[in-house]
Amino acid sequence: MALIKEFQSVSSDTQRVHGPVMCGYRTFTADGRRLLQLDTYGSTDRKILDKISQSIQLDADGARELVKIIAASFPDAVR
Repeated sequence: MALIKEFQSVSSDTQRVHGPVMCGYRTFTADGRRLLQLDTYGSTDRKILDKISQSIQLDADGARELVKIIAASFPDAVR
C-alpha cells in the first residue's frame, strides 16, 4: 500500500492497455486527515479471487493534484 505524496509526469516506450479489473474505494479519517483508498482486485482468472492486488491512498493535497491531472488529460470529461 502506498500514500501518494507526489505526482510526476514520466515518459515510457510502453503503450499497452492492461486488462480490466474492479476497483473498490473507501474514505476514512486517520490521524486527523481524510483519506481516499483505492483497491484493485486483479483479473477474474486470478488464483485467489477477491484478493486485493494493489492499494493506493490519497490525502486532500494528492486528490487535488490528481483532479488537475485528470482535467488536463481528459478535458471533455471534467466540467
